[in-house]
Amino acid sequence: MSKPKDYTLLVIDDELQVRRFTEVSLSPHGYEVHSAESGREGIELGTKLNPDAIILDLGLPDMDGLDVLSSLKSWYQGPIIVLSVRDDEDSIVAALDSGAHDYIRKPFHLGELLARLRLALRNNQANQTSPVYTSGNLSVDLSSRRVTVGEREIKLTVTEFELLKVLIRHRGKVLTHNQILTEVWGPKSVEHIQYLRVYVGHLRQKLEADINKPRLILTEPGVGYRLQNLDLLKEGMTASEAALIAEKVD
Repeated sequence: MSKPKDYTLLVIDDELQVRRFTEVSLSPHGYEVHSAESGREGIELGTKLNPDAIILDLGLPDMDGLDVLSSLKSWYQGPIIVLSVRDDEDSIVAALDSGAHDYIRKPFHLGELLARLRLALRNNQANQTSPVYTSGNLSVDLSSRRVTVGEREIKLTVTEFELLKVLIRHRGKVLTHNQILTEVWGPKSVEHIQYLRVYVGHLRQKLEADINKPRLILTEPGVGYRLQNLDLLKEGMTASEAALIAEKVD
């Protein structure tokens, strides 16, 4: 009798090799893998399965992957990870702005894919629970607006706290500059990336152990930022998997 799977995963990719590889490689790690080779089939299967996570290629034969992403995001609440050969900055930003949780470039390492999936699933579960966010020695009570690092209470300005709150709300997800600027300062502020960098610098000064080697607020070069949860990172990730992620965001 086979062991029941922990998660249901949908892979939407027109490459047979990728579909087979993900099924063979991820099944031993607790994933029940379903696959679709076209956008329409993926949308239909996604509606039927409501999987725990979706892996989506952008270069599909019948639809643009961004259109598939938009269709899925109209109802789907779980993480969608884009897995694509497109590695230009515009494609990455467009996918993240359309609601992708993460973006992995092909060719990819299995260890990185596993690590990204684990973090995405755990962050998605954590988002639905406590109003108190913890990461290492950082604790943020969103209801009382109290921030502590260890035993030390940290005073944040209204804007600094709003920025931190947005990062926490989307914990583990790559947020583009435009997404953060729109949520914190409004849609008319999307051109003020330098303004955002200043406030990220302020948060790092107050929250990071070493501002020159940030571990909480990570930079996605040319794209935006990601809030990394140190507790989730320690729970189920090997050193090699953590190194692969660090390699992508440093």
